[in-house]
Amino acid sequence: MNIVILSKGPGNYTTRRLKEEAERRGHDVRVVNYAQCYMTIEKGNPVVYYEGEALSNVDAIIPRIAQSYTKYGTAVVRQFEMQDIFTVAKSIAINRSRDKLRAYQLLAKAGVGIPKTVFARETADFQQVIEMAGGAPLIVKVARGTHGNGVVLAETAKAAQAVMQAFFVEGVNFLVQEFVKESAGTDVRAIVVGNRVVCGFMRQSLDDDFRSNTHQGGTGLATRLSTEEERTAVKAAKAMGLPVCAVDMMRSSRGPLVLEVNSSGSIRTPELLTKYNIAEKIIEYIEQNAKQRHRKDRVGA
Repeated sequence: MNIVILSKGPGNYTTRRLKEEAERRGHDVRVVNYAQCYMTIEKGNPVVYYEGEALSNVDAIIPRIAQSYTKYGTAVVRQFEMQDIFTVAKSIAINRSRDKLRAYQLLAKAGVGIPKTVFARETADFQQVIEMAGGAPLIVKVARGTHGNGVVLAETAKAAQAVMQAFFVEGVNFLVQEFVKESAGTDVRAIVVGNRVVCGFMRQSLDDDFRSNTHQGGTGLATRLSTEEERTAVKAAKAMGLPVCAVDMMRSSRGPLVLEVNSSGSIRTPELLTKYNIAEKIIEYIEQNAKQRHRKDRVGA
C-alpha cells in the first residue's frame, strides 16, 4: 500500500516509528508536512498538492495533526476523505476531541465517567460556578489547552475567582472541574488501537505539580490497567470516533474518570516503557481496514 503520514516532524519519534514499521511490512511510505499542502476544490475532483505535485495513488493516511494546526490540518484530512481514502482518524473526530467542551459532552452522553465540569465564558457569577463544580480546591483550564498548558489548580475560592476573572476579561472559554484529591499528580494513559487497549502506563509528576503530563516534567511508569479502565478507554475512544488514540484517565474513588482522548498521542513513552510494538499494531490496523475497504469497492463495482 501507499501510505502518507501527515506530520510536521519527520524526525518525531512516533512519525519515525510508524514509517519504519510500515516499510518493514513492505509498504511505500511518505511523510508529508500538511501545513505546506495546498488543495484545489472543484466538482468531483478534490486534490491535495505537496511540493508542486498532486498526492495521488494514496491508499491510507495517518494524521499527526498538532493542536495549533487543527483547523488547517483537519481541512487537509477532509480533502483526502473526499477522495474516499482510508484514514486512521477522521477530520470530524480530531476536531471533536480537540474541543474540550464538545468532548466532555459526548463522553457524558455515552455514559463515560468524567470529572464534574462547569463550562463558562462571559458569566461573572464566579461563586456559583465554584459551588457547582464542588467548591475549592478545583481545576480551571482553557477549553483548548494541550500538554497540561492552560491548566491551573486553584486551592481557594479566592484564587479560583482570580483565574476566572482573568479568563473573563480576555473573553476565553474555560472549564472549571472538581479536584480529585486521590489522583493528584498521577493519571493513566491507555493506548487504543482498533477499539481495544494494547497497552497502558501511569504518568507521575516528579514534584508537587498536580499535572502528570510528561511535557510538564512528569515521568512514566509501566502499569497494568484494570478491566474497568480498559472498558472505559474503549468506550471513550468509540464516543470520539477514534479507533486509534490515547485515553488519559484519573483513578478516583468512584472509578476511572476520563480527562482527554488524544487523536495524536505520542507512542514514545509507552513503547519505551512497555517494550510493546505499538507502531506495528497501528500499521496492522491500517492493513486490515484499508484492504477491507478496497475489497468492498471492487465488489460494488
